[in-house]
Amino acid sequence: MKILQDFSVFIETARQGSITQAANILSVTPAAVSATIKRLEAQFDCALFIRSTRSIRLTAEGQLMLEKCQQAVKAIETGIESVKHDPNQITGHLRLAMPSDLGRNIILPLLDEFLDLHPKLILSTELCDNVVDLYTRPLDASIRYGTPPDSSMVALPISPKNDRIACASPDYIAKYGKPTHPSELVNHNCLNFITLVKYHTKWRFTKQGEKCEVIATGNRFANDGDVVLRWMLAGKGIGYKSRLDSQPDIDNGSLVPLFEDWQGDLIPLNLVVTDKRQLTPALHALRDFLRERLNP
Repeated sequence: MKILQDFSVFIETARQGSITQAANILSVTPAAVSATIKRLEAQFDCALFIRSTRSIRLTAEGQLMLEKCQQAVKAIETGIESVKHDPNQITGHLRLAMPSDLGRNIILPLLDEFLDLHPKLILSTELCDNVVDLYTRPLDASIRYGTPPDSSMVALPISPKNDRIACASPDYIAKYGKPTHPSELVNHNCLNFITLVKYHTKWRFTKQGEKCEVIATGNRFANDGDVVLRWMLAGKGIGYKSRLDSQPDIDNGSLVPLFEDWQGDLIPLNLVVTDKRQLTPALHALRDFLRERLNP
């Protein structure tokens, strides 16, 4: 940082009262020190030193500038130190965005564990099913399904093989029957997720090269994935959701997976940042922690 170097030269010259001695301490030539002083005087439009053949001393303006430069150098050094990443310390304020259902029901309990492991860390969360603009929001990273919309973003995989899966509650199946082929979804009430710009009504499945795409119809739409999950659990219809969202309820018997010999859309879960320099030790540690816990 050029200005920091110039201020350091000025401060050392004032401390030594000699260009030559300051040059020796800074391991530069007296000519370089003299040039720096002249450059600062031109920038500040004032004389910083009164020079004689044997020594130099500060002018009144130079004395005032010395105090300001010392304060500035200390502030800059403190700022630089504060943003240095100690690989052995997981500290600071971590601001994350994540989908509603995944965040509320899966990620938040894991974040509690993560904070217990790293008690010096502060956490802020933003739950939203629309894609959050990391360039304009005060966020460090986003935990998101799918490929980032901006190819310049950095996406670290958390669950790269995650896919969508069709599920229904045992009560719904008992009342309306269990479809055995994706094409039979047209005869069932499908619970659809929507965003500000899109209705996610195309449910796609593949099996050994065979493809089946269904336009899912039903009487319920929501822009919140957690609402869709609650409708599924209440027996209101069939949902097509992330396996990560659905698996706990499949495991406890609250949901029944359908078409298990078919593959739904792949929607990998990633930790997304706008620039690799944002990947602090805290974010690296969080990504490793989530990857281990969500991919048993």
